[in-house]
Amino acid sequence: MARTKELECVKYEIDDEGIAWVTFNRPEKRNAMNPQLHYDMEEVICELETDDDAKVIVITGSGEAWSAGMDLREYFRATDKDPAARFKSFWAHRHWSQYVSVSRKATIAMVNGYCFGGAFCSLAACDIVVTADDATFGLSEINWGILPGGNVSKVFADLASHRNAMFYAMTGRTFDGAKAVEMGIATLAVPADGLRDEVTAIARELMEKEPVVLAYTKHAMNNVGDMNMDMAYEYLAAKGVALRFADQSDTRGRGMTEFLDKKTYRPGLGPVGKEDE
Repeated sequence: MARTKELECVKYEIDDEGIAWVTFNRPEKRNAMNPQLHYDMEEVICELETDDDAKVIVITGSGEAWSAGMDLREYFRATDKDPAARFKSFWAHRHWSQYVSVSRKATIAMVNGYCFGGAFCSLAACDIVVTADDATFGLSEINWGILPGGNVSKVFADLASHRNAMFYAMTGRTFDGAKAVEMGIATLAVPADGLRDEVTAIARELMEKEPVVLAYTKHAMNNVGDMNMDMAYEYLAAKGVALRFADQSDTRGRGMTEFLDKKTYRPGLGPVGKEDE
């Protein structure tokens, strides 16, 4: 049975299929991230990580925006003279974004509209980014005298090419969902009226995989990018051995048997059958 929970700035629903739909819920502010939103997200992501009913986590926004970035009044001006409050909010944002990145569950950003500035850090933490083709992305910091800080510059430079990152950071120009895919910021761009259907289809596909294998694959792909070839080889060899022990359903063994012995399975065309099938 579907379950819902609503906090001050975030709400979520776990539907009957096991998809957890997490929503930034400040539509009147284009879901700008104030301190309370970060505290709410920290609570929500921790809850969903340990909730077996939640198989895949989708993060989206209410109204016309995914998130307009940091709330200038509540995140910046209100904490200018209160460094402890600024520090607490900063770390809450960093914590929940890291939780999303290292979660054993697949995470999908469903970008339904505006995505600016500080929201890029949270976007980059998600495994898959599906955007409406008419969504609007941008780094506007240059226009009002600050740097894209809080690691925004870092994640933007990591995802986009150097030339694209430099151009959009220096000009402050916006770009749409199709351009976000071209630049490597997003995975897929689809018409807005088909966005939820596309995300649902991807979530269902991910839920067909063996959860522990999916988690190990996610962590491996997140970690090897910063390694040289020798380090990556050693890491992946050790990770593969660990997976053999962690995968109690023996997905590898069943796949080998069905493909090599029974001739009933083609690895390139889909996941091996579940243990009880």
